[in-house]
Amino acid sequence: MLPTALTIAIIVYVVTLIQKYIGHPINYATMQVVAYFWQKIASPENQQAQLALDATIADYNIWWDRYFWWVGFVLAIIAIYLVGRLLRSFFGRITSRLVHSVLLKLPIIKQLYPSVKQVTDFMLSEKKIDFSRVVAVEYPREGIFSIGLVTGSGMRSVSDRLAGELLTIFIPSSPTPITGYTIIVKRRDAIDLDIDMDDALRFTISGGVLVPPNQRFSVEEIKKMRQEQLPAQHK
Repeated sequence: MLPTALTIAIIVYVVTLIQKYIGHPINYATMQVVAYFWQKIASPENQQAQLALDATIADYNIWWDRYFWWVGFVLAIIAIYLVGRLLRSFFGRITSRLVHSVLLKLPIIKQLYPSVKQVTDFMLSEKKIDFSRVVAVEYPREGIFSIGLVTGSGMRSVSDRLAGELLTIFIPSSPTPITGYTIIVKRRDAIDLDIDMDDALRFTISGGVLVPPNQRFSVEEIKKMRQEQLPAQHK
């Protein structure tokens, strides 16, 4: 049940965040606009009628906020969609480039905005990283092996200096594989593993508990290896 519960919790968190910072202000503005026109239509002529109308509008605001809180959220989603469609147009792209150039000239913002834009472009891009294969490399030191995902070739400057083929490898961390380290190693130092990316991620998330079936040792094989190592240790 844990994956389902976490998925629901994340969805609720995102919806709550949108509702709090975007939907609620829109909902409040919608209530005020409706109340304004309602007051104009009613247009009471005496003070007692005005007080009664104000009380009715106050009750209306409470009623609206209790039962129609979702209106602001729906309007926020529609507004985000329309703005996105607008920015994909010719004039929208011109406006987007203009805003982008202005933000790059503002103090403080020009140091923060490019990094945020790179992260969002990476997360929301339709292009996916091509994890070509799974390898094992000696990292972080000799004698310790880490599971890594090959993302591409190494940088040209490093390759020219070492005069050999290089690999760029992303090493996911446990138990959150969305974070990790990116390293560049020589091709001959990487050991190709006969497992796919899903098996590698399951192995990492579980802390090594979920070993792919084709990589498991039987009890007899483990005992045999231990017996072979014992004489070598006494020499």
